[in-house]
Amino acid sequence: MVGPNYQRPEVDTPQTWRFEEKEAKDAANTAWWEQFNDPVLNDLILIALRENKDVMIAAARVEEFAGLYGTTRAALFPQIGAGAGYGRQRTSELTGPSPLEDTGVNPTFNSSELFLNAAWEIDLWGKLRRATEAARANLLSTEEARRTVILTLVSSVANSYINLRGLDKQLEITKQTAKNYKEGYDIFKLRFQYGIVSEIEVSQAKSQYEQALANIPLFEKFIAQQENALSVLLGRNPGPISRGKTIDELMLPAVPAGLPSDILVNRPDIRQAEQNLIAANANIGVAKALYFPSISLTGLLGLASNDLSDLFKGPAKTWSWAVPVAAPIFTGGAIAGQVKSAEAVQQQSLLTYQQAIQTAFREVDDALVDQKRTREQLDALVQQVGSLRKYANLAWLRYENGYTSYLEVLDAESRLYNAELVHTNAQGTLFQSLVNLYKAMGGGWVTEADRMTIETANANTADKDSLSKQESVASKSVAGKPE
Repeated sequence: MVGPNYQRPEVDTPQTWRFEEKEAKDAANTAWWEQFNDPVLNDLILIALRENKDVMIAAARVEEFAGLYGTTRAALFPQIGAGAGYGRQRTSELTGPSPLEDTGVNPTFNSSELFLNAAWEIDLWGKLRRATEAARANLLSTEEARRTVILTLVSSVANSYINLRGLDKQLEITKQTAKNYKEGYDIFKLRFQYGIVSEIEVSQAKSQYEQALANIPLFEKFIAQQENALSVLLGRNPGPISRGKTIDELMLPAVPAGLPSDILVNRPDIRQAEQNLIAANANIGVAKALYFPSISLTGLLGLASNDLSDLFKGPAKTWSWAVPVAAPIFTGGAIAGQVKSAEAVQQQSLLTYQQAIQTAFREVDDALVDQKRTREQLDALVQQVGSLRKYANLAWLRYENGYTSYLEVLDAESRLYNAELVHTNAQGTLFQSLVNLYKAMGGGWVTEADRMTIETANANTADKDSLSKQESVASKSVAGKPE
């Protein structure tokens, strides 16, 4: 076969990750989302794998390229067809080298034919085999693209659910804070009525309460929008989402272990980029084969007669065979242009493949440092919340005993409220960093999710078939009843 044979390009792979995790476990091949220990999240991921439209589109695209592969591969084999025809026609008596006028020959006649034809292009230069190689690589590429959709979907559902539970907690904190501020504001109004405090302090307490009150619809808006986004991931119309465990009750998944070299075989997007490179490499051979002669075998065997009754008699037999050869002599650079274009596409695919690998390494390293530093940040935030809670209590005591103004209380409580929100946000960030780490590493869990997709699809088909049978039986039963 003309054209270059594919060889996997060498990749500069780091020996270790820049941020190592000593407690990493070999968990990249498991259904990691089950480590959250939240049955509701497990159900949401199952629903998404079954009903998400992107997954369905990707599966249909695989079927499309499977058909294209079959069409391309068919050119390797002889193409056989058959035909038959019957007709009646009249020729002019006044045209032709021998006019029929006054000859007694009937210008009207019938024609019948029955034939079998075959054609086969001999693939001497590998043009058809290279095209088949490219089509197969394109098919495998779309399959890896489908697996990439599954990888992204599971990660997106998990991250969206975590974000939703984080917003739920922030709304809960805000409502509780507003409730506490309201109680303080009511007390200050009573104290003002009895002349114990000034109107300035009442206004300060009211402003603090109204600020917390204004944050409630803000978080409610974020929650509704997050629910709508998650509903679309589930393949449904926007609407409310079921809740399971709170963000405080969710379990942290283990940090998955893996070497940089594992990424090359574990990530479907890298395998997709490599299949695209294989296809582009094969297309160079398809283009170069155009320089050489094209040789085919053609043949026809059949019967032809003016009268249908004579169609199957010996004299009606007809046959032909030929070996047509076509070779380019002058194309004005058309073939050279196709070769140059194919080589340029191959170079683009090579760079895309290398870029995909570098992006994968970066995403894994980013996720590793994200979860490591976020753990440290979260530990510090826990200490900060505890310190600010103590600060708020002491500020109240100092204010009640006349040692400070109410501004110190406002400052302490505002800091505590903001710290609690930041702490909750960091909780979600830590969960999401681990989700992103599993996503970046790829692994056997994608195969597990793919299997779940197939199982749920088969179960849906079986349920639909069973329902159709029940409806058919019911309709027949109703039809058999007398009115």
